[in-house]
Amino acid sequence: MNIMQFQIGKLGLTEEVVKTLNNLLKTHDQIRISVLKSSGRENIKLLADNIINRINYKCSARVIGFKIILSKLSRVPKDKSKV
Repeated sequence: MNIMQFQIGKLGLTEEVVKTLNNLLKTHDQIRISVLKSSGRENIKLLADNIINRINYKCSARVIGFKIILSKLSRVPKDKSKV
């Protein structure tokens, strides 16, 4: 299993972050995303849901503390026209 570490900064979930996550999911099965503690725990759960809705792959997200564990469920993108 390929695991990648990633960090989301104070700008949050920008279009560049979404593109980077999509590129990482092409070759990695799991991404561990660190989130700033100043974001607050409730916002991390919302951020995880937002990531799931915006990426091209079918994934599950689990929040542990200030980390989001993003696990790819399918190797095929949701919509091939997006890749």
